[in-house]
Amino acid sequence: MAAYTHPAQLPRRFIKLVDVKALTTLSTSEIYRRIAAGTFPAQVTLGPKSVAWIEAEVLAWCDELVAQREVA
Repeated sequence: MAAYTHPAQLPRRFIKLVDVKALTTLSTSEIYRRIAAGTFPAQVTLGPKSVAWIEAEVLAWCDELVAQREVA
């Protein structure tokens, strides 16, 4: 899968890890593995001990997987 790119046209809403896991069904460690590999949207640092993801980026990532399935 290609590295993730930001869908600039979508609105920004921050979601926490629990929501990312619910949307993707991936485990915490798998999410961070994919971030390190450049195949999943990186988190945004909100503060010294707080990170979140941009919901539109996570949803776009999910849509990419569906599109790949439809092509195959």
